[in-house]
Amino acid sequence: MTAKKANKLLVILDAHAILHRAYHALPHFTSPKGEPTGALYGFTAMLLKIIRELKPDYLAAAYDVAEPTFRHIAYEKYKATRAKTDDELIPQFDRSKEILKAFGVPVYGEPRFEADDIIGTVVDKNKKTKNLDIVIASGDLDTLQLVSGDKVRVYTLRKGNEEMIYDEKEVEKRYGFGPELVPDYKGLVGDPSDNIPGIKGIGEKIAGLLIQKFGSVEKIMEIAKNEPEKLKSAGVKERAIKLLAEGEEEALFSKTLATIRLDAPIKFEFKKMEWSGFDKAELEKTFRELGFNSLLGRIPGSEGVVTKIEKTATDPKLAKKIEIAFWLLDSRRINVSSDEVLKIIGASSVESAYKKLSAELEKSGLAKIFKEIEEPLTGVLAQMQKEGILLDAKLLKNLSKKYQQELDVLTSEIHKIAGEEFNINSTKEMRRILFEKLKLDTKKIKKTGGGEKSTRFSELLKLKGLNPIIDAILKYRELAKLKSTYVDALPELVGEDGRIHTTFLQTGTATGRLASRDPNLQNIPIRTELGREVRAAFTAPKGKAILTADYSQIELRIAAILSGDKKMKEAFIEGKDIHTMTASEVFNTPEKKVTSEMRRRAKVINFGILYGMGKRALAENLGISQDEAELYIREYFSDFEGIRSYAERVKNDARSKGYVETMFGRKRFLPEINSPMQFMRSEAERMAVNSPIQGTAADIIKKAMIKIQDMIEKDFGAKKLKMILQIHDELLFEAEAGALKEAARRVKDIMEGVLKTDIPIKVELSYGPNWSELEKLEVRN
Repeated sequence: MTAKKANKLLVILDAHAILHRAYHALPHFTSPKGEPTGALYGFTAMLLKIIRELKPDYLAAAYDVAEPTFRHIAYEKYKATRAKTDDELIPQFDRSKEILKAFGVPVYGEPRFEADDIIGTVVDKNKKTKNLDIVIASGDLDTLQLVSGDKVRVYTLRKGNEEMIYDEKEVEKRYGFGPELVPDYKGLVGDPSDNIPGIKGIGEKIAGLLIQKFGSVEKIMEIAKNEPEKLKSAGVKERAIKLLAEGEEEALFSKTLATIRLDAPIKFEFKKMEWSGFDKAELEKTFRELGFNSLLGRIPGSEGVVTKIEKTATDPKLAKKIEIAFWLLDSRRINVSSDEVLKIIGASSVESAYKKLSAELEKSGLAKIFKEIEEPLTGVLAQMQKEGILLDAKLLKNLSKKYQQELDVLTSEIHKIAGEEFNINSTKEMRRILFEKLKLDTKKIKKTGGGEKSTRFSELLKLKGLNPIIDAILKYRELAKLKSTYVDALPELVGEDGRIHTTFLQTGTATGRLASRDPNLQNIPIRTELGREVRAAFTAPKGKAILTADYSQIELRIAAILSGDKKMKEAFIEGKDIHTMTASEVFNTPEKKVTSEMRRRAKVINFGILYGMGKRALAENLGISQDEAELYIREYFSDFEGIRSYAERVKNDARSKGYVETMFGRKRFLPEINSPMQFMRSEAERMAVNSPIQGTAADIIKKAMIKIQDMIEKDFGAKKLKMILQIHDELLFEAEAGALKEAARRVKDIMEGVLKTDIPIKVELSYGPNWSELEKLEVRN
């Protein structure tokens, strides 16, 4: 994007629209203090981009005012279909004004007028000013009607955050007519996002044709009433002509609602809008408060700092250490680069940063976990990345052909049930077919941020069995995702050695678990037939086998240890099936009479409770009513009193300390647990219960990996045994056939011996030619 700078440039921000777009486009970030910042982050990033690339001479921002506008007064259903603004977004509007103040940008708003009307008024009064260009920065396209030649343009973002500047030619290219006719277009078709009605039955295609041929709504209506033959000769059908004649009042009223006012009673002075800079220290302070560490280097005038850091960050091992240390001190800040760490803590070199962070680790009681787990693990992960895993690209090529054939069959089946061909990958088309044409029951379906019924996989699962099209779509989605994410993508990532070398992310999660990328191998389905077909491509070379070592129910065992729950401890010590035992307790049934369905439900309940699942989520997972789910939860806590006490204890600890910790001392900070917002508190409480369990499991497998790698180097060597992958609670190895049983025995011994408690930690072993065709391996300790 380049900016015209022959003239002076005024940029007006449609702040409300930008914040709304950012909120629904970005993850729900929070500041170090727990306040929501996702929309603020997107808003600030866009403002920095505008300052850097457009280089405005004048800057101003327009906001909606929180009271009914003249449009609401004229039409009480105006914007009535919009979902209520999320509680998480509301405080970000006020915060954004503080950011603008720090940037030195004046803010405008007027009762009864929308931000678009403020912008329209400013544009109208200044578009004829000599040597002045105007750019409207917005999150939507409502202001396109204000575009004038290349003197007044609209800057917005398309999908994927690609910027787009609309001048008059671009508007004509989009619609087939000029900006001044955009309100007429909305007068005919309406605007669902604002609940502007338009004329029911007049679609985008016919509206575009009418406006291109005849111009304004008024002219079209006059022709429809007095010279309908003109419309017929233009290709307009009889039914549409009748709708036009009957819908004149609606069209004219809708056009009025869609037309941006140019007479908002605002007082503005060019002098106030002149952008001459900002308080850099105040801006940096605000960014740090909000946790916008990655944006610090984008502040104009910060370039020198970045250059200095890039030149000094020359020791990759030390750079890695400061990334890990920084993450341990606040694990919410995942995958922060060493360069960003230096900016955030104000250090000029990795050496000074390491010294500063080491002192913080000691002070926070985190030095031990850094020295005993995270620091030695870096070498282990580097070795695993270097080794990689052999991939059968030919198998995946054949699988791709097979999956494409199945997708073609499913596409035909879906189109047949729908009664028409449509784009299965289009959310809009899918919504039309399922909820408008087939009229499927949508009571259980959640809405999107824009107020539409969601067609996400998780939502469509709720409709499974309701109509054959749902089952076919779910199958199509699963197949298409596996094909694009793994089957077609993995062969492209194979190295010259025929192996996949994933990148392990040591600082990639808040709990301490490892993540991976390029490719992400953590999410390949385990229990589905399709997932097993993909896993078969991860194979062992001739004369070797894949060996897997998987911690058995490690999180439930840790829960029993941390809670001291008597029944759960006894079940593990006596070697009982924990899910059968839970089913027996919750459903008041003797263990011998527990059915497979009861055990399945008990398994969902066991893990659901540990992950802080409430009655709604449990009801959805089990396909039962919320009342029934609530009964199960109450029964569970009554039977497992120790788990209930543990949950309350860790939540109270988090409220008083601001963090929870694992058995090995890893801390997860949860400032949101004291947030005034109920939904944020609830999410933090869920994390407080689960993080010590999941984090302890992460610590255990990491300690095991360090010991195993040491054992491999001392007693086996890479030719006989290689540790090649870590997936959640499972380790994968490549072992020589002759060394397999001894290697398996040693691995099992190390893994089970990391944590010595009265509750046994169990590891299950399997081996085979690939990651799919595995059989159990029994070895003696």
